[in-house]
Amino acid sequence: MKKKVNIKEVIQNEKNPRYIREPKFNKLVKSIQSFPEMLEKRPIVVDENMIVLGGNMRLQACQKAGLKEVWIDVAEGWTQEQKNEFIIKDNVGFGEWDWEIIANEWNTVQLVEWALDMPLAGSDDAEFFGIEEESDKEAYTKKIEVPKYIPTGEKPKIDELLNKEKANNFILKIKESSVAKDEKDFLLMAAYRHTKFNYKNIAEYYAHANKEMQELMEDSALVIIDFNKALENGYVTLSEEISNQYKLEHNG
Repeated sequence: MKKKVNIKEVIQNEKNPRYIREPKFNKLVKSIQSFPEMLEKRPIVVDENMIVLGGNMRLQACQKAGLKEVWIDVAEGWTQEQKNEFIIKDNVGFGEWDWEIIANEWNTVQLVEWALDMPLAGSDDAEFFGIEEESDKEAYTKKIEVPKYIPTGEKPKIDELLNKEKANNFILKIKESSVAKDEKDFLLMAAYRHTKFNYKNIAEYYAHANKEMQELMEDSALVIIDFNKALENGYVTLSEEISNQYKLEHNG
């Protein structure tokens, strides 16, 4: 049963094994403040005693955000075993992200703001975002480094670097529209953002390209060679935790 109640009625579950680090917690608070409507679609799950079964961190964030009421869904008639099972299963991620789609369809800066865990440096998916680290024996002393672009296969063709189908469909629709010319020009420029880039092939193409082409690709942020420059230009953002570590390692 879903309903809206006074936030003071909801009781934190002290035995919930999940926790959240401060940087992500602060982002969750900001997320709730900027988009409180999502709470109705994803209510806090409680038992008959109003003890949280799912949404402990959201409740804490709602409290810090200053909310007076929250949406809850009451799980009635559950055994303690079912409650314990739900607490674990509610926090288990069964699916996986398609990072190539995310890299093309979402704004990386916003993903970081929304506290999405980006691919770990060195993983197969990290290359979609130009993320790579130099591995070290100590798991928590990894240094941030830009990728090394070395040819590993044949040079891809230009049309293998991107997929323009979605963009072209928008462009055709815009050209056939009856909107004003300045509006049409604006929409045509915006349509190109729907081009999907194949960053694996782009990295391979870069490794085969001549110096002038490589420099132009760097200036376009298709690849990242100078990490400091990428940070300054806003092509890359770091979480507060990683940013502090990066400053310590590179500024002494």
